[in-house]
Amino acid sequence: MISRRGFFRGVSRFALGALALSSYAVLVEPLLLRQRIRHYDLKLARWPTGLDLSIAVVADLHACEPWMNVARIEAIVAQTNALGADLIVLLGDFSSGHRLVTRRLEPAEWARPLAQLKAPLGVHAILGNHDWWDDRAVQAIRRGPPYGRGALEQAGIPVYENDVVRLSKDGRAFWLAGLGDQLAFWPVRRHYPGLRWGIDDLAATLAKTKDAEPVILLAHEPDIMPRVPERVSLVLSGHTHGGQVRLFGFSPVVPSRYGNRFAYGHVREQTDLIVSGGLGCSIAPVRLGVPPEILLVKVSAAAA
Repeated sequence: MISRRGFFRGVSRFALGALALSSYAVLVEPLLLRQRIRHYDLKLARWPTGLDLSIAVVADLHACEPWMNVARIEAIVAQTNALGADLIVLLGDFSSGHRLVTRRLEPAEWARPLAQLKAPLGVHAILGNHDWWDDRAVQAIRRGPPYGRGALEQAGIPVYENDVVRLSKDGRAFWLAGLGDQLAFWPVRRHYPGLRWGIDDLAATLAKTKDAEPVILLAHEPDIMPRVPERVSLVLSGHTHGGQVRLFGFSPVVPSRYGNRFAYGHVREQTDLIVSGGLGCSIAPVRLGVPPEILLVKVSAAAA
């Protein structure tokens, strides 16, 4: 039988362990740990031979102090530029996603360092749900654009909303398609039955890719994945942050109707999906087992 002293010693050790773990989750991963570079090397069946492409992916900054201040965004920009990728994509949620902050950054503040991103095939962006939710004016009238889009465009970064651009490398062309956000508006169906939450239009977006050339789809939320046709070679998403807490390959809480199916990393179904763990925090400044990350995705044709 355990003694009284042994019992309290065990409780004390448990409490100290819990305190250390929670301190790490709140301070180290979200604030003190330098963002890592995560590499993916994809061999795609529906990708032209001879088109070797590298894509740097920056997702979910959630700009605010002290968690994601201007100095940290400048460091992220420098790390991303140093990768030497062919193109850079920004996957949305530039705005702060929680209230446990000392100050929210204005769009012009976080867009200014992003203007220094450079890549041969350009820098391309989509917006996330928090970029829409944080703009109370667009929520009131239920139409955009939100002020974050203007800040990006003033910084020289095009923003795609159900739109596409045709790019080429080494004489071989491909399409980059940006889907409008699937959760652009606060959920108010209780008051307005039948009202859509999002502005996404996958069919109209893909209809703009008129040739048989490959398509890379940027979609902030990965929940679009089951509707994406095989015509699309690759989907790049953020939004989930890998659940912000991920242990042994499982995330207890994921902001997705599909749970852990599209929570994080590389998923191969009818097409390929990469979900970034992102850089900032949403709801609460906690990360455990999902360190902040910039992605370098290399794409080439699968061997015949």
